[in-house]
Amino acid sequence: MDGTTADGRSPAQKRMSSRVPATIQGLGHDILCMIFVLLDLFDLVRCSAVCKSWNKVINKSKLLKILYHKQQGGSIGPSSTSHCSEKSLKVSIQQLAMEHHRLSLQGLIDIEQWKGHSVRAGQCRMKMGLILTGVGDKVVRLWSLESYKCLEEHFLPNLAPLVDFDFDENKIVGLIGTRICIWRRNGKRSIFPSREGTFMKGLCMRYIDPEAVVGCEDGTARVFDMYSRKCSRIIRMHSGPVRCLALSDDQCIISGSSLGSITISGLSSDQRIAKLRSTDSTGIRTLCFNPRSHLVFAGSTAGYASCWDLRTMRPLWENRISPNVIYSMQHLCSDTSTLVAGGIDGVLRILDQNTGKVVSGCVMDDSPAPTSSQKTDSIIERKKGRRITEDTLIDSIPKSSRPPITCLAVGMQKVVTTHNGKYIRMWKFHKEQT
Repeated sequence: MDGTTADGRSPAQKRMSSRVPATIQGLGHDILCMIFVLLDLFDLVRCSAVCKSWNKVINKSKLLKILYHKQQGGSIGPSSTSHCSEKSLKVSIQQLAMEHHRLSLQGLIDIEQWKGHSVRAGQCRMKMGLILTGVGDKVVRLWSLESYKCLEEHFLPNLAPLVDFDFDENKIVGLIGTRICIWRRNGKRSIFPSREGTFMKGLCMRYIDPEAVVGCEDGTARVFDMYSRKCSRIIRMHSGPVRCLALSDDQCIISGSSLGSITISGLSSDQRIAKLRSTDSTGIRTLCFNPRSHLVFAGSTAGYASCWDLRTMRPLWENRISPNVIYSMQHLCSDTSTLVAGGIDGVLRILDQNTGKVVSGCVMDDSPAPTSSQKTDSIIERKKGRRITEDTLIDSIPKSSRPPITCLAVGMQKVVTTHNGKYIRMWKFHKEQT
């Protein structure tokens, strides 16, 4: 899907530029250059994504190229900037950003939390400067990542509870028992199939336009065309319930079963490509796929994390990272180094994607009293996070510092978590200054 508007900007960039004061937007080219030259490379990249005019000023002045060569210790003459192509510069800056993200996840931790739901929030997603939460109180809320202001709320029809969801710039797609509900960002809503109970209970859902895939209790994956609202295929994935799903860019369905296996099948056919198993025979509770490294990661009901390379269909590592069930595992879309996992023990764990080693575990520090402030209608509580060692007795940490992590989503230097409670928690990581 093309995520740009008529003026060539993505919706996230358009929203961000609308928050830039008119006095700043009206500054001339020379004044903006004088301001931008004071920034470091990472902040300059962020400014280039704010709006079209800033992006044009930064690229035309070659500030990114100059700063990049300075950081690499190279010369800054005209020849050096001309030899640096846009493509190679983009790749290099992305690598620097991912390294900055990795180091930040090992640094200081600030936590901000706010009451987002009246009953319980069990699921969350984060992208495009937005956070989507919901499950318990039959309402789905879309929040600003910057202010935590509720931008939209969509109520569930009087049907089964919300099971799973995801969103993009145009719509929110939710799995409601045995039906799919689509909330358009313009306010319209559609539900299908038209008759409730036309397929076995759905346990998970993922979508890539125009198709949504539902993992069902009977071991099948049902593929729906979201525009014709019809089930186009039924694919037998497992002999037991399908607990989790991931979709790859090359039209593959990756599914995890409560019986402990992972199956890869083609999205356009019912052909099974491979079946993966770990030495841990317990059920697969969560999985995620990294399209850059072609690695699939899974978390089990017994606390094991496992990894396979889909190019060879071979296991790379398996480690027990938690004494209990792992509910959620995610990574930043362009990151091939770190993985974040959370589960019933409430410890947010940072893993090395390549080895499965736990780099650190994080919990909220309850010792200082929380500070609070009010942003829009939400009261934000601010606390600090702290690291725990492998030798730390988890049961000795108060449960108020580590409520079960039912779901998490990873952004640049941040992680949002839900805990099957009223609060939504944002973990902000900062690279320690040397």
